[in-house]
Amino acid sequence: MINLKRRIALNSISTLLFGLSLGLLMLGCTRSTFRIIEKPILFNEERIALSQEYLADHYGLIQDYPSIEPKMVVLHWTAIPDVERSYSAMNPVLLPGSRTGIASASALNVSAHFLVDRDGTIFRQMPDTLMARHVIGLNHCAIGVENVGGPKAQLTKAQLKANEALIRYLAAKYDIQYIIGHYEYKAFEGHPLWKELDEGYRTSKTDPGEKFMKKIRTRLSDLDLKEIGD
Repeated sequence: MINLKRRIALNSISTLLFGLSLGLLMLGCTRSTFRIIEKPILFNEERIALSQEYLADHYGLIQDYPSIEPKMVVLHWTAIPDVERSYSAMNPVLLPGSRTGIASASALNVSAHFLVDRDGTIFRQMPDTLMARHVIGLNHCAIGVENVGGPKAQLTKAQLKANEALIRYLAAKYDIQYIIGHYEYKAFEGHPLWKELDEGYRTSKTDPGEKFMKKIRTRLSDLDLKEIGD
């Protein structure tokens, strides 16, 4: 009788443990997972040549290919409310005629390595180790992340979470030392990473906003990244 009770008890415990394991497995399957969707911009021979020219003219770097060694991630907003128009703005090789403020520096169009939609979907527009034109003085070492929206369309919680996941992914791959907002780039003048040769080439930026940067830095505090100016 005692053995029967013990067997029933053991069977009950086994059933409970199996149920818990199954529940955890199902929870894991339904939990959203980090992934990157490939959505490449045009990177043909003309864009390669213009990128090499940019590296030489602005940074004094003569290279056979416009590759970079990532040391930082720069966060932006597109100031365009939807993902397809944001992508279309960066896809052409040549800078559109409307960008008169930066056209004298190069005919190369602006771009970024990643584009984050308002629902948090992450698109890779170009390889992490190719130069994108997205931040003055630092393109030779910076991975660019554009977030759809801003300044009136505030960036979303989903984008905040996606940026955190993306930066953690990049920090695990590369020697990422800094995470900065586009508006902070001038703080690197005089820093060893700063290479801009054109003293007159500067722009004023506000993206992706101070609140967004404060939140992302709080989320990434465990990475022990360097402070701006270090």
